[in-house]
Amino acid sequence: MSASTSRRLLEAIRRGELPDLEQVRLLGENSPREFFRDLIEPLCDSFDPAQAGAYESLMRAFIPAEVASPPQLPEQVETVYVLSRVTLGADIKITSILLDAAKRRFPEARIVFVGGRKSAELFAADPRVEHLEMAYPRSGPVSARIAFGDQLRATLDTPGSLILDPDSRLTQLGLISLGPHYFHFSSRTAIGSNLTTMTQAWTEQVLGVKGRAWIAPQPVLVTGPRPRVAISLGVGENLTKRIGGTFERDLISLLAGRFADVWIDRGAGGEEAERVNEATENLDVQFWEGSFAGFASVIAQADLYVGYDSGAQHAAAALGVPVITVFAGAPSLRFRERWAAGGSSRCHLLDGDLLSAQELLSLVGAFATVGT
Repeated sequence: MSASTSRRLLEAIRRGELPDLEQVRLLGENSPREFFRDLIEPLCDSFDPAQAGAYESLMRAFIPAEVASPPQLPEQVETVYVLSRVTLGADIKITSILLDAAKRRFPEARIVFVGGRKSAELFAADPRVEHLEMAYPRSGPVSARIAFGDQLRATLDTPGSLILDPDSRLTQLGLISLGPHYFHFSSRTAIGSNLTTMTQAWTEQVLGVKGRAWIAPQPVLVTGPRPRVAISLGVGENLTKRIGGTFERDLISLLAGRFADVWIDRGAGGEEAERVNEATENLDVQFWEGSFAGFASVIAQADLYVGYDSGAQHAAAALGVPVITVFAGAPSLRFRERWAAGGSSRCHLLDGDLLSAQELLSLVGAFATVGT
């Protein structure tokens, strides 16, 4: 019932109708999973200014509007706190740019990444980046998530601190202000075609420095012949990103015929690991079974990365490894443009909604060469 209620509210908002905020509040408290999955995330993923405004109006059922003065840089910056975007791919594509800009702009300051352990592991090999673990309650009612934001403010708003927010769920996308030295990048309303260049434009405007996407996971030694390809079939439980039929086995078989060493991430187990096992039966491949940061280190030692739209494509792009992404299930063309992998390497984006499985395989075959 809660899922259908969330979808009905979403349809009403897209028609220009604003629902009763008391109904919104009850839904967010009693059915937070459906509230965010079926209502809040679609509004935010649209990158439509009107729907971004509707998101803010809905969240005012929980977060009263504040009259805030424009943020100011502290006279002396001692600590720069950079908030996590919570998801791994976004922390690579967006948050890492803020971290890099902060390092460049404030070479003597402490640079602190605020968020969960899995994302922090992406920067663990860089001695300049510290980690403050503050795990966002992803499964709790909205009131618990708001309380987390208040705790965040009490922890970070200290003398000499600067807070950079990449449009984080930790602050409900900037609706919870963290003090006078808090700068929020509104990725949903910013102008641009890709979030990489949009974030760089923002850091240049705020800090005078254009950061770059990067990661520095603890190295994992990979042995074996070259050339090497790294593959991920992960879709983050969003099965609309998959291509059905025999595509995954055909894809791996094609790449195994081109590359001497094939590494495939088994993910966290469950459905993804079962798909990997089925797709690789009787094929000579290597499996990664460990942390995402560890697989990112494997990607760093590859000549090509291939996979669905996921955090691993952003890791490859940030590492300068050529990327082939099969991008299916996007809610809009604008979403696909904003989240397409972007970095110093060549990135091939294949439209999994428009092209057939055979057409996708043909294009992978055309691009899957060393130095692609």
